[in-house]
Amino acid sequence: MLVDSHCHLDRLDLSAHDGSLDNALQAARERGVGHFLCIGVSAENSGAVKALADRYDDVDCSVGIHPLDLKPGEAPALEWLLGELNHPRVVAIGETGLDYHYEPEAAELQQASFRLHLQAAAVTGKPVIVHTRGARADTLELLREAALPQAGVLHCFTEDWDMAKAALDLGFYISLSGIVTFRNADALRDVASKVPADRLLVETDSPYLAPIPHRGKPNLPQYVREVAEFLAMLRGETYERFAEQTSENFKRLFPLARVKG
Repeated sequence: MLVDSHCHLDRLDLSAHDGSLDNALQAARERGVGHFLCIGVSAENSGAVKALADRYDDVDCSVGIHPLDLKPGEAPALEWLLGELNHPRVVAIGETGLDYHYEPEAAELQQASFRLHLQAAAVTGKPVIVHTRGARADTLELLREAALPQAGVLHCFTEDWDMAKAALDLGFYISLSGIVTFRNADALRDVASKVPADRLLVETDSPYLAPIPHRGKPNLPQYVREVAEFLAMLRGETYERFAEQTSENFKRLFPLARVKG
């Protein structure tokens, strides 16, 4: 069994499945995907991801505000976030984090929001899903400052081994997406080969970043199989063992997720 540890089911392009999310999820199940984590990115989609988790037995969700979805000058309220997290299918916080690549001018606001999400993680004990781009030093500084016992995951990881090692030392997991299959991703493949087997997750980040051979097309949860097969080959493991290990890792990191098998 595989787990797609990070997908945006409310944003999928479903044209390949006759506009049906049921069909898209079934296509993934037929390729061995046994569970999906649907990610919250804004106050506006919090209700949508929770509704999807309520609808499907093999879907859980997170809630949070993506750093690029923050309203100008306004960090989310802790009371709002804690209220949204108080739901049986919400198993994680985020995605949250820092993105100076696209909005360096919003660094202060992003840091305030990230701290708030980390505070909510400390209060609830739920793991945090971290987005980081162009903000390596500040991301690590805030994670060290938070010192979360249950940690979380750096999702869709694209940084170097030094950052991966620093995050691992803080108790975080590393999740890899289809980017690892891209032709120019040699540095990321080096990271992928070094991450300890018990700290690695796999994801699609669908509808974004479809892996080769689907690059340039809308990404779908079923393509997590291609990512997993590529990583297993890269690491010199059997696909079956890799799928089993990453699924066990997911269950350990997200103990509230209702994963069967």
